[in-house]
Amino acid sequence: MPEFIGGLPLHPLVVHFVVVLLVIASLGALLTALWPAVRRRYGWLVFAVSAVGTVLVLVATSSGEDLANRVGTNPLVQAHEALANLMIWWSLGLTIVVGALMVVHSRAERRTTAKVAVGSAGTEDVEEQQGKAPALVMIVLAVLTVGLAVGNGIHIYRVGDAGARAVWEGVQNLPPQNGG
Repeated sequence: MPEFIGGLPLHPLVVHFVVVLLVIASLGALLTALWPAVRRRYGWLVFAVSAVGTVLVLVATSSGEDLANRVGTNPLVQAHEALANLMIWWSLGLTIVVGALMVVHSRAERRTTAKVAVGSAGTEDVEEQQGKAPALVMIVLAVLTVGLAVGNGIHIYRVGDAGARAVWEGVQNLPPQNGG
């Protein structure tokens, strides 16, 4: 993997994609978990955005390690790195739970569509019992999705804040250059 693109370190370029995608995925996951109409229409898109963001977390982590090896490390960089190393677990968790939510939702939708199409009488008891298990699973997955989406958003902020401090801490105390 290249360390630089167009003379710029790969890490800050990829990190901005990660932030945008995972914030969108987190907000989308909240809406998907809480609003069935959004789930029906955009749930798989939210899953895809989360999955791409998760893959890019790996690229950001690797390119961040390359950058740290090149520029050296200090306590601020170490704090950023420690938080960043946890990001994969937050994003992977969100991706898995949104995927599970969508699989259960899709199966429930297919079952409902099949029942309406068949219109069979006398199977209410069986259908009612079958409907309770997926409903309970959907509730559990929705709660997990909300928790991971909120946690993801908070952790993205913490990693980004630590990274910004590592880059910009003390810059306000530097004298202007070039007669600035």
